[in-house]
Amino acid sequence: MTIRLTFLILSILTTANAATINLSKARIATIVSDKKVLRRTVEILQQEVQKRSGIQLSVVTKLPTDKLPFIALLLESNLAQLSPDVRAVVQAMPESRSEGFKLVAIEKTNAVLIVGHDARGLLYGVGRLLRKLDMKSGKLAVAGDLAIATSPQYPIRGHQLGYRPKTNAYDAFSVAQFDQYIRDLALFGANSIEIMPPRTDDDFTSRHMKLPAIKMIGEQSRICAEYGLDVWMWYPNMGMDYAHPDSIQKELAEREQVFAAVPKLDAVFVPGGDPGELEPDVLFAWLEKEAQVLHKYHPKAKIWVSPQVFRPTKQWFDAFYKHVNKEYDWFGGVVFGPWVKMPVQEIRKVVKSSIPIRHYPDITHNYASQYPVPHWDLAWAMTLGRECINPRPHDEKAIHNALDQYGVGSISYSEGTNDDVNKFVWSDQDWNPETPVIETLRDFARLFIGGDYTESVAQGLVALEQNWRGNLLTNDAVERTLMQWQALEKSAPQSVLQNPRFQMGLIRAYYDAFTRRRLVYETDLEQQARMKLETLGSGGSLVAIQQANAILEKAWKEPILPEYRAKCFALADSLFKSIGAQLTIDKHGAMSGRGNFIDNIDIPLNDSPWLLSQLEQIGKLSSEPERVQKIREMLHRTDPGPGGFYDHFGAPESWHRVVSDVSWSVDPGSLQSPRIGFGVGLVGVEWVDEIKATGFKGQITPRVWMKQAKTLYDQPLKIAYNELDPNASYRMRIAYTGRFRSRMKLTTDDGSVVHDFIQTGEQPIYEFDVPKAALADGSVTFIWECGEGERGSQVTEIWLIKK
Repeated sequence: MTIRLTFLILSILTTANAATINLSKARIATIVSDKKVLRRTVEILQQEVQKRSGIQLSVVTKLPTDKLPFIALLLESNLAQLSPDVRAVVQAMPESRSEGFKLVAIEKTNAVLIVGHDARGLLYGVGRLLRKLDMKSGKLAVAGDLAIATSPQYPIRGHQLGYRPKTNAYDAFSVAQFDQYIRDLALFGANSIEIMPPRTDDDFTSRHMKLPAIKMIGEQSRICAEYGLDVWMWYPNMGMDYAHPDSIQKELAEREQVFAAVPKLDAVFVPGGDPGELEPDVLFAWLEKEAQVLHKYHPKAKIWVSPQVFRPTKQWFDAFYKHVNKEYDWFGGVVFGPWVKMPVQEIRKVVKSSIPIRHYPDITHNYASQYPVPHWDLAWAMTLGRECINPRPHDEKAIHNALDQYGVGSISYSEGTNDDVNKFVWSDQDWNPETPVIETLRDFARLFIGGDYTESVAQGLVALEQNWRGNLLTNDAVERTLMQWQALEKSAPQSVLQNPRFQMGLIRAYYDAFTRRRLVYETDLEQQARMKLETLGSGGSLVAIQQANAILEKAWKEPILPEYRAKCFALADSLFKSIGAQLTIDKHGAMSGRGNFIDNIDIPLNDSPWLLSQLEQIGKLSSEPERVQKIREMLHRTDPGPGGFYDHFGAPESWHRVVSDVSWSVDPGSLQSPRIGFGVGLVGVEWVDEIKATGFKGQITPRVWMKQAKTLYDQPLKIAYNELDPNASYRMRIAYTGRFRSRMKLTTDDGSVVHDFIQTGEQPIYEFDVPKAALADGSVTFIWECGEGERGSQVTEIWLIKK
């Protein structure tokens, strides 16, 4: 049969604009007899349809010959059992590969065919059908022109589901909830689940846990085995000594207990650090011993390793890759994830082409992470924090597609349900990087919320991501996003209103709008207070201070939109009851900085903490002229004087001075380009996760100190000025604040040294003369560099004061 004739048959049987096929009385025809192939695939189709429609699909083991509708599950090896014209339709479709499938609706015969290349292909074909079905109470239908032939682009596609207290929800999951969540992920093409051992850099247990960790990981492994998915285990080296024989035996005994507890284990991922940093020679000698225990219980399992180290040096990397390229029998490949200094493109060049690289993308964190939200507004960082509910569908696609070609797929780093949407987007991109984001979101909404909400919820999720674009103070889209979700809220039935995935979108819409309205309100209050202080009345400074205090205190004494705030708390309570989401510490048992963004709902969004602290000190002065002078200095803190320059590098209007030759779309992890950083820093503390107006020795700090420009590791940070007066001299004042303490050196583009290496984090403000030679042409680029093994350069404010 010619190709032209074959496609003619296809067009006749699956016409454009075809009618809907009613499957309400359909049967499932499984002509695959091998239970190892079917696994739980038929059960999935039956159960997921019944949940949404109430329809119980019966099962037959032969292809029906009557005109009643049916859904056929078969392998390519079963095609001979189809009628010639139907077989021609299937054969005319593009070829499928490993784990792929062909899904086609044939209106003429009231049939839907799912033809799997293999067992997993059947599972993913059922998943795609469920994503496309119109399911309502008593109704089951599919478009008559449905025709999909697809195979995954990458062989590793999965997500980490760690059962430990540090997560914002997983530790509260029951066995049944893990089963459903793993199933949901499989419906979007995931083939791997990464679990964790009982001992990590976390507590052994939490008040939420339904089972001891050792038992739950056994259940997670069993569930994956039943679905035919691969099981990975993230297993850091938490021991104190991996060289002494006694310590090694203790560690091996633990591995034996853990590996014996899981019925299926295909790979173990051992991070090079964060936690458990070891020198490469020690690390690989230990992994050789660990592999022997692993293979006792899981003979085919491999060990993968990441070049993840907090203070990386060339010597460490040289030794690490020397071991990697030896290709030990037990070695599986290299993992590229958070806090890996070398770009994946460079890793691909360094390791042998035969060695696979797996991505370990951080899809769960918003800042201080592998892929932070670019140019995130400080108000979001302070309130929503590092680990809020964070649908970033378009960002995730861009991040994935910037780097996917350098690996064999990915298993995401997740700390809970906050990144739920991101997981499904990422899985679809691993399956096919050309998949439009909106297609994934529509499938997500249709399957998990309901067919009536396919477009509205999909667009609502897109809108939540848009809330984070640009300056929050001027982002009117935030209010429109809430209107979209409120319209859904008013019309949706109780089943939708109680749906956790709907609630996760709704709580963000309310929280975002509440935060923006507070920002507008509190910004205005700050301006009013500053005006009172700027124009001292006849009552003098003390009266002005009292009036300014009263204005600033309105933020909490006369709060706005209490109904929005109450809505957020009510939704948080509901999410805790349904899926164990821990959005507060006291009520829901969250860990600090791990999804508890509701705790930050009232945090001041203006500079009131610093202003009130300063005014308290000024008010204690006995001299009126001295008080007036100190008030003026406070109000004009950023004034560089005539002919001077001031920049805050956490502000969009100053970012044009930050030099970057690489765009975010090319380098979303900013391993070769600058990024925004958050945090002030405390003396003697290695790094600080929380973003608060408190720093150094515990004093209240200006709000701007919480956000800065930064680069990672030894990547230079460059900031350029032009239009300077070449005949003038300048004094440079710099605010060095940030999450990390780093040793930094400052030079200029002509080689002049402004200051040699200094340890930052001890004080916020430094002053230096700008070398006269650097100003000869009126332009200068300042260049900051860190010493080897440092975390990165951070610059918050610059004053160039004309002398």
